[in-house]
Amino acid sequence: QVQLVESGGGLVQAGGSLRLSCAASGRSFSNYSMAWFRQAPGKEREFVAAISWSGGKTYYADSVKGRFAISRDNANNTVYLQMNSLKPEDTAVYYCAADRQGGLVWHRATDYDYWGQGTQVTVSS
Repeated sequence: QVQLVESGGGLVQAGGSLRLSCAASGRSFSNYSMAWFRQAPGKEREFVAAISWSGGKTYYADSVKGRFAISRDNANNTVYLQMNSLKPEDTAVYYCAADRQGGLVWHRATDYDYWGQGTQVTVSS
């Protein structure tokens, strides 16, 4: 089974930056599409960003375009989310997700097979 562990969350001021990491176990990491989702208190889980297994394609929610960047390092079994120009609206628990089989819809949470435990990001105003 694949295990995902997020790290890098914390408290930052509006306008600041934060870099999240997701470390994956398993030897097939390079074959997985990866994504970040987030969930604020009392709200639905929402798509943030995704990256293809090769790293050649990336996708972003409109709310984070131009501010966030997803990347992956297959040699280290890690996916990153660089978050710049953070806003209080970005406050949420951020989850890393992985898809094994492919043929997914990038922004659809139910298409992903594995999930991390989440890391809290809090942006103060």
